Amino acid sequence: MELPRILLIGKIGQVGWELRRTLAPMARVTCVDFPDIDLTRGDSIRRWVRETRPHVVINAAAYTAVDKAESKPDQTMKINGVAPGILAEEAKKLGALLVHYSTDYVFDGAKTSPYVETDPPNPLGVYGRSKLAGDQAVRAVGGAHLIFRLCWVYGARGQNFMLTIMRLAREREKLRVVADQTGCPTWSRMIAETTTLALKQAVAARDFGALTGTYHLASSGVTSWQGFAQAILNLMPAEGKKCSAVDAISTPEYPTPAKRPAYSVLACEKLERTFGLQLPPWEESLKQVLEER
Repeated sequence: MELPRILLIGKIGQVGWELRRTLAPMARVTCVDFPDIDLTRGDSIRRWVRETRPHVVINAAAYTAVDKAESKPDQTMKINGVAPGILAEEAKKLGALLVHYSTDYVFDGAKTSPYVETDPPNPLGVYGRSKLAGDQAVRAVGGAHLIFRLCWVYGARGQNFMLTIMRLAREREKLRVVADQTGCPTWSRMIAETTTLALKQAVAARDFGALTGTYHLASSGVTSWQGFAQAILNLMPAEGKKCSAVDAISTPEYPTPAKRPAYSVLACEKLERTFGLQLPPWEESLKQVLEER
């Protein structure tokens, strides 16, 4: 069978970069990012989909600067809220599958047990509202789609919590990190590999519509930002490291422009039931990332 054509949008992002590697053996992949595609402009989005005529469109691009989003609501909404709907429309016209990534920030964090896909969303800030609008736009179009909700994404490149903590540990003797926000740190490579394995099943079934839906995709296990930071420090080589312990602080002690959910744990049983896929514990993934550096 001929390899499927995939249009990957967001090739230099944390997840997009890893997807380029994991998708390469199974498909003919066209990769694009800003400025070649401008997700604030509908004509730019439509042109890319119409010219490449993919079987699968993967939207791994987003405006992810959570705090900056508070002062840039229009740009954030165009990229996160409006663009996914346009992609869904164009994919539907081609009979293509749209893969889109969402976030734990669509929830308010008021729960104390893991969020399931059907829990009512209630985002706290501009970023969460824009991502929720994107999810709703994709569903409203009614084409074949997979929406993967992610949690606390990090990796060996880009801008993320792990790299920030490693940099600060080399610069400072003391670190203070919030301990009252809980989630599932998820390695970008695990997201890419899980996406690829799910896509292989969808392509093999030749029925994209049968798997359409929203799925939580996050590492097993739970920790706080402070617990995550401490685990990073514990695994860092001693050479060049000034800091070895992370002090726990509360959210009010570290005010940010955007309010964040206190509890971001995602239940991933639906992903396991549907695709037979389960991500390893977050500690294992973190160990692997740092072993590669």
